[in-house]
Amino acid sequence: MSKYHLKLYVTGRTPQSNRAVKNLRALCATELKDRAEVDIIDVAEDPFAAESAHIIATPTLIKTLPPPLRRIVGDLSNVNRVLLGLDILPEDLLKHAESAANLTGPTGGAMS
Repeated sequence: MSKYHLKLYVTGRTPQSNRAVKNLRALCATELKDRAEVDIIDVAEDPFAAESAHIIATPTLIKTLPPPLRRIVGDLSNVNRVLLGLDILPEDLLKHAESAANLTGPTGGAMS
């Protein structure tokens, strides 16, 4: 299983920033469990970090690991779009893939 490093850039404690933080925490709790490291960066407090990451709108979520780098702009309220945009399989699909892998041989066919 991959370890994820996510950076969420927000501006202060606006309603949209608060929703993005809440939605990201929920996503991490349900889909990523202990596979995510999350940094929340307030661009009002650290404008250099936003500039160096080329942030032009907030909230912006950046997945730095595993590659490739991905960006999502918005409050992260649509979980399926966020997972798709970050190339993350939902937890239920991961479980299905793992159980299917246990039932198949090296060639990907069913074992007899």
